[in-house]
Amino acid sequence: MSRMPIFNSPLLLGFDQFERTLDRLAKNAEGYPPYNIERIGENGLRITLAVAGFTTDDLVIELIENQLSVRGKQTDDTTRVFLHRGIAARQFQRAFMLADGIEVTGARLDNGLLSIDLVRPVVEPRIRTIPIDGGNRNVEESTTIVIAARRMR
Repeated sequence: MSRMPIFNSPLLLGFDQFERTLDRLAKNAEGYPPYNIERIGENGLRITLAVAGFTTDDLVIELIENQLSVRGKQTDDTTRVFLHRGIAARQFQRAFMLADGIEVTGARLDNGLLSIDLVRPVVEPRIRTIPIDGGNRNVEESTTIVIAARRMR
């Protein structure tokens, strides 16, 4: 049985990449490590991941196009003997899809929490006038339709 695409409307043009992104994120829904996303100021965001036991050498943060990827891999310390090991020492990969224009401004590891700061720049609406060719070359003045983009809040 095939599933019905979310963006199957003929009025939604060019959203096929967005739907593929949603599918990719659904496959990456594992719960480890736990994380928070919070708003910082008016245009800032912060992603905080709980990465107890990981050092800065164990973590890699990459931004490939609009996908922010955080990977962690610990090396086993063979000199330590654990009587009980309750802190997870497994590798992980967590991915976040960022909207166009969102920039990563920095990352910090503090007390087992990895914080990644993001900023969303203010986008000004684009307004363009599209000329319409009426097919009648005798008309000196071309008719135009004004198309205005409005930012939704």
